[in-house]
Amino acid sequence: MTKNNSLQSALDAAKVSKDIKPPKDKIKNKGINDNPKKSSSRQGKVLIAGHFSKDISKQLKYIGIEEEKTNQELLEEALDLLFVKKGKKSLSEL
Repeated sequence: MTKNNSLQSALDAAKVSKDIKPPKDKIKNKGINDNPKKSSSRQGKVLIAGHFSKDISKQLKYIGIEEEKTNQELLEEALDLLFVKKGKKSLSEL
């Protein structure tokens, strides 16, 4: 008698479940505006993000606390300064 190999059983089950496809009427193609939870203040806007060190994150939070501003407001200010420095239109001109 062979011992039941749980890893092999899991692999076999995964293979079977891959072969099973949901009915076409259950598949929904999500478009950009299909998210009912999306805030109206985000309509027409895109996310701009980056990965930074914890020290940068802390410093941004401290400035936000000192000036009573959100990260969004601070990032808008920083981008506006960058645009002006680079000779581009400021945010108020866009």
